[in-house]
Parts: sequence; C-alpha cells; structure tokens
Amino acid sequence: MKKFVPVLLVFGAIGVAILMSVLTQEPLKAEVPEAAMAVKTQKLSWTEVTLSVESQGTVRPRTRTTLISEVSGVVLEVSDYFIVGGSFEAGDILMRLDPSDYEVALQRAKAQLISRTAQLELEKARAAQATKEWEMTGRPNAEAPILALRQPYLAEAEANILQAQAEVKQADLKLQRATIRAPYAGMVSIKSVDVGQYVTTGSRLGETFAIDFVEVRLPLTERDLSQIAPMSFRGLEAVNEVVLTGSVNGSSADWTALVVRSEGVVNELNRSQYVVARVSDPYRLNHAPTASAPPLLVGTFVTAKLKGKTLSKVFKVPRSALLQGSKVAVVDDMQRLRIKSVNVEFSDEGYYYVSEGLKEGSEVIVSAIGTPIEGLKLEVKNSTNKGSAE
Repeated sequence: MKKFVPVLLVFGAIGVAILMSVLTQEPLKAEVPEAAMAVKTQKLSWTEVTLSVESQGTVRPRTRTTLISEVSGVVLEVSDYFIVGGSFEAGDILMRLDPSDYEVALQRAKAQLISRTAQLELEKARAAQATKEWEMTGRPNAEAPILALRQPYLAEAEANILQAQAEVKQADLKLQRATIRAPYAGMVSIKSVDVGQYVTTGSRLGETFAIDFVEVRLPLTERDLSQIAPMSFRGLEAVNEVVLTGSVNGSSADWTALVVRSEGVVNELNRSQYVVARVSDPYRLNHAPTASAPPLLVGTFVTAKLKGKTLSKVFKVPRSALLQGSKVAVVDDMQRLRIKSVNVEFSDEGYYYVSEGLKEGSEVIVSAIGTPIEGLKLEVKNSTNKGSAE
C-alpha cells in the first residue's frame, strides 16, 4: 500500500491544480490607447503664382575687332586711349603711320591726272579739226572713216583720264589708311604695336571691342521653355525685360537687360535653345558716377531671371511636404493620415505648385514622417504663436 502513496500524491496535486484553474477568475484586461504620431501641418488655399525661369551666361561684347594694318610704314604716333582698358569714341584716331610715301604717291597720281587731262583736251581739238576737214569734202560725217575723225584717239584719251582718276583715288585711300581710326565706340583689349615700330600690310595692331552694349547668351531647356511665353526670333513675345545678377568686387549686383532675339537653333550638345539679352552702356560711361548699378564688365558670369507664365489657381506646397512619386500626406477629419497623388505644375527652391489632387483647406503634413502609413492616427502639433504658414 505504501508504494501507491507517491502516485496518489501526484494525482492529488494535479487535481488540486485543475480545480484552482477552473475556480480562478480571469483578470480584466485594460484597453491600450492607440498611439498617435505628432506632426506639423499647413492648411492650403488657392493662389496665383507668376513663374520665373533661371538661366546663366557670360557677358560678351556685341562686336570684337582685330585691327589690321592696310598699309606699311613706321608708327609715328599712338593715342593715349590706345592702351589695354582705354576707351574711345567712334572716329577717334588710335594711331598714325608715316604718310610720306603715300603723300608722294598721291602727288604723282594728281600730276598724272593733270597730264592726261591736257592730252584729252589736245585730242578733242584734233578731232574737231579733223571733222572740219572732212566736212570740206562735202560728204556726210557718217561716211567718214573713224581714223579720219580721230575717234579712237579721243576714246583712248578719255580712258586715260578714268585710269588717272582711279589712281588718284587709290593713292588718297592709302594716305587715309595711314591714320588708324576707331570703327565704333569701344575699348582696347590687346595692344600689339607702339611708336617707332615698322608694320607691314596685314600686321596685327591690336584688338578692340564695342561698349555701346553687351550681350549674354542664355540657354533654355525644354522645361524652361514650357514655363515661359512663346518665343520668336525677336525674343519673348510677352515680356522682354530680365534681371541679371552677378558679383562685382565680392558684392552682388543687379542689371536690367532686354531680350532682343532668339538664336533660332537647338544646340546639338545640350539640346537647349538660346535667347540673347542686351545691356546698354555696360561700362556706365554715359551715366552719372552715382548710378545705382556698377559697370558690367565683359567676361562677367551672370544669372538671369526671366518672367514666366502666370498660374492662376494652384496650391503652394512646401518642398518638405512632397513624398516620393508626386504624393502628399494630409490629415483627414478623423485625424488620420491620408495619401494623395498630386499634379505638380512647377517647383522652385521653396515650394511645389500643385494644380490637381488637393482641395481648398486641405491640411498637408509638412514635418518628416518617415514611412507614411495610410490611416495612421495623427496628433497635430502646430505652434500656436505662429499659426499656420501661408
């Protein structure tokens, strides 16, 4: 009997455990509140936005000229303006070559013209005398041989006059070319000769560029072109004024330019089209020294802002609010997250401009939310002192 005691104790313990399990009441479970994600939001309203397109370019002179000597001679005089950076007006004398040889050549040509003129007068007198002698024969002049009336000799004398006049003109031109004059108002960029130097025909004297206005070639991509008014070969139809921004001695400066034309071709390398903006009097030579804009030097790198189309009914959505795939997260009436697909018309450094996918008064989430989950419980934590951003 004793050997069954352990077995009975085991079964007894099991029975007690079962009885306790049946009689013990299950503890009440407290409801766990649903966690809410804290977010910052911004309410949207329709607005009107004027787009702007940004481009860049380098300031270039509208005309750049390499001065070439058309005659030979020693440089006798060089203008004080003919130095690198020197400015001049159209028609100013830049330098003079020794004109002695061309003055002599002109004098010889004039003397030759006088001689040929005298020969022509003599030949006219001989022809008149020959005509009178032929009339004494009683026969009409129409029957006279051309040699009898000296017509070939008269024609030759007239031709000699034309040749002498041409030689005078040529000698006079060469004499004028011994004086080098500025073809336009400009500035010297390279000086190649100086006083006492002998130059030959075709020698390079220097290089100048015009400063009445400068131009900037501005590339526009397909996306840029879609944001502005249609272009013609004379520039932009709707507006032709642009603002150029560049650096002058370490400080930022602005200049007003006019878009004067489109180049009318598509660049084969970058597939861009170019418009040309022009700035008048870039060196401010015709402005007061106190003019607000500083001189715009040739070679300056500038950024241009062109006025684009006007979007009449769009939402300004902060860049931080746009999710991957042109979507935004909004807060619904139940304070839950909803993901909306939107149509982005344009974007800049601060905003995306949305035309479709949202409605007036939509509350878009502008704070970081990690991975957005549809239906996630939200708690709006906007600052009460700042209010919602506009």
